[in-house]
Amino acid sequence: MKRHMSCIALAAITAATLFISPRATAQQADAEQGGRHYDVAAYLYPAYASDDPRLRPFWPSGIGEWETVKTMQQRYPGHYWERKPLWGYVNEADPAVMEMEIEQATRHGIDIFIFDWYWYDGRPFMETTLDNGFLKAANVGKMKFYLMWANHDALNLWDTRLARYNENNVIWQGKIDREEFEKICRRNIEKYFKHPQYYKIDGKPVFMIYDLPNLISGLGGVEQAADALKWFRDEVRRAGFPGLELQFAMWAVNLNYSGFDSGKAGDPGNELIRSLGFDSATHYQFAHFTDVNREYADIVADAEREWQRIDSTYTFTFYPHISVGWDNSPRTGTSAVVRNNTPDAFAEALRKARAYADSHPDRVPLITINSWNEWTETSYLMPCDKFGYGYLEAVKKVFIDETR
Repeated sequence: MKRHMSCIALAAITAATLFISPRATAQQADAEQGGRHYDVAAYLYPAYASDDPRLRPFWPSGIGEWETVKTMQQRYPGHYWERKPLWGYVNEADPAVMEMEIEQATRHGIDIFIFDWYWYDGRPFMETTLDNGFLKAANVGKMKFYLMWANHDALNLWDTRLARYNENNVIWQGKIDREEFEKICRRNIEKYFKHPQYYKIDGKPVFMIYDLPNLISGLGGVEQAADALKWFRDEVRRAGFPGLELQFAMWAVNLNYSGFDSGKAGDPGNELIRSLGFDSATHYQFAHFTDVNREYADIVADAEREWQRIDSTYTFTFYPHISVGWDNSPRTGTSAVVRNNTPDAFAEALRKARAYADSHPDRVPLITINSWNEWTETSYLMPCDKFGYGYLEAVKKVFIDETR
């Protein structure tokens, strides 16, 4: 354990590591006892780190975006939002912390972390949680990971000193040109795809892209982007893999690109995705396709309808997604708010995703969850003072206990 860790953080880690819920057992052991195994993947937002100097301009106290969580009541006295992490404001770029988190995730049925991965100003951003924390954890062999390239623009939303003004000033642009694209791809193939814990489908590394318009704009257009992505596939094969599982975040902005109009045969989004060569999609957040300022059960019903629409409209493979919730007020003071997203309601939503996966037996049973730790968007699985281990227990109930 790193010497810089506080006694409070050490106590939190020790308690969490020793904690075993009454029903908790390892997912691998459950799978051996029979029942279907599901690839349950939680997005991980890597901003809760203490060793990345590039985070300081946004969060000067040196604890990453925990600063936004910790100072909420100071910035907005009396605000209804007041949550505290049961494990403390831990440094997720510390391998001892991540070892504890891997242990808790896998005990409760989560066996993949999808790391939000950033590249700004010609270099990686927020990479220390993955490099220094996850990949150096002693038990990293228990869990898979893959990358979601969060190639959106970086706005001043992260900086709570400015976020309340809603100016949306661009700090860094997410789009990159072909030369930089090739640099990124070569680097990720060597550094991450070849890691034994990198998640693959049919032997193909899975790589997800968040913002297709930014990708297309930076590369010079749809034709140029398609050529770049084909080059990426070829590079992955040259590295010894059977191919690349290219995935994108399913939301309207990624399918309504100019030049692909409704006069074409079928849905224009199909033509765009075929042109670019993507294999599959999943959602990142419920907020991307429905009004989240309402009851959770109604939002989940919308999600089911959206899955059915996707099945009947598009030809790419789709993997179901469940969000824990949404409330972005820790950053801005105001937000749409999901209501009644209790652990029991969340468990029921997970059952619907499980049923969707079961109804598509020809596909890998991959289910994505937002998220492991999106505290400032109030969509997290990590235990808190309000729900305890409730959300983690819900995952375990649905994907371990009920599948034996």
